[in-house]
Amino acid sequence: MGVDELRVSVWKRYGQDRLYVNTLKGEAAAWQDRRTGEVHIVIEALGEAARAALAAYETQAPEPAPSAPALLAPQPIAQTPPPIPPDFDLALHRPGDSLRELAAEPPSFVARLFAWLMRRPVKTDSWNLGIAGEQVIGAELNRLTRRGWYVLHSVPLPRIEADIDHLLIGPGGVFTVNAKNHRGRRIWVGDHAVRVDHGKAHPYLRTARREAARAARVLTSACGFPITVTGILAFVSPAELRVVPTLLDVRAFKDRDLSSLAPLSGVLTAAQAQQVFQVARDRRLWESA
Repeated sequence: MGVDELRVSVWKRYGQDRLYVNTLKGEAAAWQDRRTGEVHIVIEALGEAARAALAAYETQAPEPAPSAPALLAPQPIAQTPPPIPPDFDLALHRPGDSLRELAAEPPSFVARLFAWLMRRPVKTDSWNLGIAGEQVIGAELNRLTRRGWYVLHSVPLPRIEADIDHLLIGPGGVFTVNAKNHRGRRIWVGDHAVRVDHGKAHPYLRTARREAARAARVLTSACGFPITVTGILAFVSPAELRVVPTLLDVRAFKDRDLSSLAPLSGVLTAAQAQQVFQVARDRRLWESA
């Protein structure tokens, strides 16, 4: 996608002054803080084109001061504003953003002392591990956007420390993706439990099923047609991943194997996939999920 297929628009609200780069479909590719000049890339594949579009916009003549329009002079066509206010646009979220907010506040001395006495890691350690895992899985999912898929990251749910790590929408359907960072470990996925290195059972499957059911309910209600959502467990570079053949309602992948989803089709039309994405990207939709 080239610069000509991107649109730059100005957004000033809540004390912010930003430039947004959107695709012709309305997807947010990047945004720039006009005060600091910092550019945030949302779709990595469009990073170079988005920066070029921002540079071209900044070299244009400055915006004229407001004045009474001439009656006979043709007026320029206003650029289309972002369809969703940026504060509510989940397309601007990066992988791991929900955990990043939690990890930003360091643990108290008491919490660190308790963890040391109990020989347990502090909570921020698990959050940072989770952030790293979501970044890996998010990067793999973002590659699918070249094949007509849409991806949202860190979709918040109305419960403390709860979110959908990734939401994948495309011709092959809708998937909630739960990222698990067990690099170098042996993973066994049964019908109701997941074990790491033959250890204790983890409730990952229950979480995946619950997130998929909530997403299906919310999106079906908002879009006006039935939407089936399938849960996915995505593991970061495990030494081994074994999945029992009887597990049918949840799928499990190594991070690199997520690319096998790219050719899936026949569930949603291009128009339906775009509609679901536009609906799902509004944070306000999930406040009652």
